[in-house]
Amino acid sequence: MIWPATVLGAVAGLAAASIPGALLGGLLGQVLDRRLGLHSWSALWQRLGMQQPDRSDEMLLFVLLGRLAKCGGRVLPAHIEQARSEMQRLGLDASGRQRAIKAFSRGKTGRDSLRVPLRHQRAQGEALLRACWRMAWVDGQVGQAENELILLWGKWLGVSSVTQARLSAAYAPNQGPLASTGGSYQDALRLLGVAPDSDPAHVKRAYRRLLSRHHPDKLAGSGAEIERVREATEKTRELHQAYDVIRQRHGFR
Repeated sequence: MIWPATVLGAVAGLAAASIPGALLGGLLGQVLDRRLGLHSWSALWQRLGMQQPDRSDEMLLFVLLGRLAKCGGRVLPAHIEQARSEMQRLGLDASGRQRAIKAFSRGKTGRDSLRVPLRHQRAQGEALLRACWRMAWVDGQVGQAENELILLWGKWLGVSSVTQARLSAAYAPNQGPLASTGGSYQDALRLLGVAPDSDPAHVKRAYRRLLSRHHPDKLAGSGAEIERVREATEKTRELHQAYDVIRQRHGFR
């Protein structure tokens, strides 16, 4: 095992640009290991009076989304697809997606204390809340528990109630064509542009392609008016609903 102080001593020696310096640094590091009892990286950070680096905040968003998805008691397919959409929006690689999935699952348990992590993310407060409102509205309504959670998180993030109202309104539903027809199977097929005999893989590709095209973040990021963002959000919601109708009819996930 390579002890922290040994590594630091060797690095210091290398910085002196001489092989003897590196050897001396290594020997010094071994002395520090014995004298200071630095037998792990966490011991080193504690000795220096610093907090050990923590990457958990990287996936804080997905902990929040998992908490919201489970808020109503049952995680819907639309919640899962919305989480995937956020992964795509962030450009996560395979490793990042795995971490996001674990964070989402952890969020569903509701065991995380979020006050301190959110206070550390105030600079990203509005972006986090946008994603939260998107998740909350994905099924067409925001329950009391969801609303209270997001408002509380906004308070910890230092986001005003006025801004919260604006963000929520941007993703609140209008009565789109699929909603007005009761979400029929034929309407769902037309909305996704697929045939009744399309295989599940084709339906999924069409669904995800349309989601990417109509993602409201593309408009919000370009400074579009709130009405256009709302329209894109409603279109996304209709796509979720259409996919769910077809999925249930054909019995695939």
